Amino acid sequence: MVMQINAAFDSGNIDVLNITGDLADLAIRPDKDSVFFQWFYFRVSGAKGRRVTLRITNCGQSAYPGGWPNYRARYSDDREDWRCAATSYADGILSITHDVAADSVWFAYFAPYSMERHHDLVQRIALKPGVTLRELGQSLDGQPIDCLTIGDGALQIWLYARQHPGETMAEYWMEGALDLLTDTTDPVARRLREKCTFHVVPNMNPDGSRRGHLRTNAAGVNLNREWAAPSHTRSPEVVCVRDAMDQTGVHWAMDVHGDEAIPANFIAGFEGIPNWTDEQGDRFYAYREALAACTADFQTKLGYPKSAPGRANLTMSTNQLANRFAHLGCVSMTLEMPFKDHDPQPDPERAWSPARCRQLARDCLATLAAQI
Repeated sequence: MVMQINAAFDSGNIDVLNITGDLADLAIRPDKDSVFFQWFYFRVSGAKGRRVTLRITNCGQSAYPGGWPNYRARYSDDREDWRCAATSYADGILSITHDVAADSVWFAYFAPYSMERHHDLVQRIALKPGVTLRELGQSLDGQPIDCLTIGDGALQIWLYARQHPGETMAEYWMEGALDLLTDTTDPVARRLREKCTFHVVPNMNPDGSRRGHLRTNAAGVNLNREWAAPSHTRSPEVVCVRDAMDQTGVHWAMDVHGDEAIPANFIAGFEGIPNWTDEQGDRFYAYREALAACTADFQTKLGYPKSAPGRANLTMSTNQLANRFAHLGCVSMTLEMPFKDHDPQPDPERAWSPARCRQLARDCLATLAAQI
């Protein structure tokens, strides 16, 4: 039987260059109207009982070549349990070798999170007591930008994810956060709902998600460089979310992402904003240290460098929000999770996984509850 490879589905991405026996040469398709590419997701069929080698030949030209050394691709026979495949990287080519056990097997850069799964999540949470669902606006392709509101406390908390659509670990984090916040029996959730009002946007970039993009929306725009001056023609997703934030104010915010190269979980802050106050900074650093004390799946040694005073990039949401709502003492931050593994606490079989994303969300919220 001839091996077949297909990515013509929600969030799929791969181009087939050549298939010869059990060897396939592939290439990742760039985001539309953009130079960014790194996300892949495809199905292999017709190879049951054989060892196949899948060579992604353009990884050396990808957005983050430093993301490939020591990276392991994910595979699944049932599209629920994603494990690490045998993977190597040399001379700009990522090679995946796999003994195929089923009529079809799925491969991805990280466990995928399709738009269909997103809609299932939003609907499931919206039906729970005390939850309000709002469509803040629409994407360039006309998809809804959904926001779930939970709690009735005075502190306005914003959680938002997948500005970069290929960073699917961010929406698995959202699953964990939403399941905790809507748990009527959990004391942490009860405290949070009493003290805070949560506004949760599980996916800010539905167009890029459906199209199989790594980093951009339908216009090839990086949404996390649009927060200073978003527009309806380039970034309506940011326009509608930022407008809603202006209506509520923001006391605390977390922008959830994935990082290609750094093999650890970490948080980036808002150092360098023009309106910086030491009180804001002290609360941010206290939160980060408390989270590291809460879970071995978070650390503070690896991360991004701080911006110099007055040099923060205000086109990025974390900096924009801390600066914009400094009068409210806003503490905003960017949570980064790895495509590789959390090396301080590795998992040889699944690496950083959806289950660990969900648990980290619970730990993040427990840390917040202790601090408020």
